[in-house]
Amino acid sequence: MRAKIYFVCTGLLLASSYVVADGPTTTKDDPVRSAELFKEATKTFRHPRCLNCHPAGSRPTQGDDMHPHVMNIVRGPKDHGAVALQCMACHGNANNENSGVPGAPKWAVAPKSMAWVGLNDRQLCEALKDKKKNHGMSPEKLIEHNGKDELVGWAWHPGAGRTPAPGTQEEFGKLVAEWVATGAHCPK
Repeated sequence: MRAKIYFVCTGLLLASSYVVADGPTTTKDDPVRSAELFKEATKTFRHPRCLNCHPAGSRPTQGDDMHPHVMNIVRGPKDHGAVALQCMACHGNANNENSGVPGAPKWAVAPKSMAWVGLNDRQLCEALKDKKKNHGMSPEKLIEHNGKDELVGWAWHPGAGRTPAPGTQEEFGKLVAEWVATGAHCPK
């Protein structure tokens, strides 16, 4: 009788480690799976909707071809454009369907410490995890930032004439969450 109870309890404990709605959820350190998940996430991190605002230089880019931002726009001292021409001078809180100018809350160029253009997968991964570069974001904050932030979410709703990032922001957030749950390991 005790053996049956033991096996039933063990089975219940194992079953409770699964999320019914989403299938099995990996919550253990798994370097190989983690690196694979990050490589999958790079399809979004490297999409023009993301890279245009994560430039290595002082100028953001625009368009699917990532050409330099028109009007000689520069990053500026606080990543919001030049003092006399801040990003929000043209970019509002939403896409302007009449002018075609994109917009979202908190529109800005990513901090220079989060420049992704030119980084390989490992360097990108390490930069995302480095709290000195990512403005002190914990892994949990990275999940929230990528899965729920409105400015990040613009990548999936970029307006007419722009290719959205792959999938949905919700799917991307889940992918980042699984990467973190498996140890947030970087590709070699």
